[in-house]
Amino acid sequence: MLRTCLRAATLAAAALAAAPAAAVEIGDDGLHKPDWLRETFKDISEDLAEANAEGRRLMIIVEQRGCIYCTEMHEKVFTDPAVEELIRAHYFVVQLNLFGDVPVTDLDGTTLPEKEMAVRWGVMFTPTLIFLPETVEPGQTVAEAAVAQMPGAFGRGTTEALLTWVRDHGYASGEHFQKYLADRMAGATD
Repeated sequence: MLRTCLRAATLAAAALAAAPAAAVEIGDDGLHKPDWLRETFKDISEDLAEANAEGRRLMIIVEQRGCIYCTEMHEKVFTDPAVEELIRAHYFVVQLNLFGDVPVTDLDGTTLPEKEMAVRWGVMFTPTLIFLPETVEPGQTVAEAAVAQMPGAFGRGTTEALLTWVRDHGYASGEHFQKYLADRMAGATD
């Protein structure tokens, strides 16, 4: 009897460990909607001002319906406790749909549908994370002002390192992110 109970408990624990991460809510547009996303009017200057007022960094995430890499990021990377804490504590996140029609106003005042703004910014992959500095030069676009851009899905370690590097203004020292990442990974194996 005890052996049967232990076997059942072991099998149940193994099934739970093998289960995929909890699914993130999907919106009517087919995009993932974690509760840390900000619903805004997609006026990037206003979003930047609001992020600054909260002491956060503005991160724009561009996604598309059915994107398997977006799902991977939302279900396995963004839900990692360290990554999620960085996002919640330090970032103001605005989502755009790569093929959407919602108007977006760029930093220079140009207003275009999401799909045309993504082309203007050179976004070709989903997900793409775009990070803005706290201040931008007048007339700059998001593409010109961005301090970092991560096109595509990366693992927890790289994503956490990028969020930390941007938060800590690593780009301001001139240290390339790849060097920062390599040094961080080398330190992790010591």
